[in-house]
Amino acid sequence: MKRFARKPAVETFANEADALTHKAMATPFRLRTYKLLRKVLLGFILVSIVNAVFSYFFYTPKIYRINRDNRELVIRYRILQDRIRTARRRIDDIRTRDNNIYRSLFGTDTLAIEGVWQPYPDTKYAGLADDDFASLLVGTWQQLDALARVLYLESMSLDELQSMAYNKEQLSMAIPAIWPISRKALHGDHIGAFTSRRLHPVLGYVRPHKGIDLGCDRGTPVFATGDGKVEIADDRGHNGGYGHMVLLNHGFGYKTRYAHLSRIHVKPGQKVLRGQLIAETGNTGVSNGPHLHYEVILKGVPVNPVNYFNRDMTSDEYDHLMEHLRETKYE
Repeated sequence: MKRFARKPAVETFANEADALTHKAMATPFRLRTYKLLRKVLLGFILVSIVNAVFSYFFYTPKIYRINRDNRELVIRYRILQDRIRTARRRIDDIRTRDNNIYRSLFGTDTLAIEGVWQPYPDTKYAGLADDDFASLLVGTWQQLDALARVLYLESMSLDELQSMAYNKEQLSMAIPAIWPISRKALHGDHIGAFTSRRLHPVLGYVRPHKGIDLGCDRGTPVFATGDGKVEIADDRGHNGGYGHMVLLNHGFGYKTRYAHLSRIHVKPGQKVLRGQLIAETGNTGVSNGPHLHYEVILKGVPVNPVNYFNRDMTSDEYDHLMEHLRETKYE
């Protein structure tokens, strides 16, 4: 019995010996693997550092291609800017002919669109601020946007001129091109100027003067300066300081106002012809002397009526008028 009991002990001892042997052999293998991985990692780090240092101090083929592409991009933007400036000069030439030739033929003012000359806010270009070429990109876009605004303005102006050309005969009679009163009725050179800032002679503070004042006697005949229809003929109340007044709608965006009247000879809705008697001058509303306050309104914006008188006077007479435009004590 004792001989059979020893066999399991021998087997157990053998198994333990095998385990220790396997463990002894496995430990160097893991150590060797760890050392190999460490060497690979250190090599990768060293190669990365060397590559970064080399790329910083020397051109690699990739960096060379990037720099070449950047230089070409800058050149293209410079060429684009030159083309934008050339296009702007051409548009300016067209605008000069438009304002000084085409519109003179029709006797109409330069087209004005509110805000068209106002640059876009900087927030529009905020997305380009962090780019390495931000100044170049933003400057180019600003030039393009400015050109687009001018193109829009000029296209609207030419469309308007085209419409005028189709209706030239009606337009020629609708434009307020004569004096609203006889020049012989003027009191010397008593003509109050159209201005954006003037000290009001009655109210005592600065405000725009949207028309001109023609000093004359009470009861001086007032004539329609162009064909049109009576929009307002009011001989009652204060009318915002205008007193008794007439407003004519001539079409094509033109209106004329005749204020501080004593008598009105037309009614709302009535058609009138250039030179037709429509009222008599007076001193109603906010005024401190008999005169005619006369306005020309183009597309809702008051413009200088004097610019429309040159059809009815010689160049010497026009120069004389411009020399004697001054402030008056009317309104």
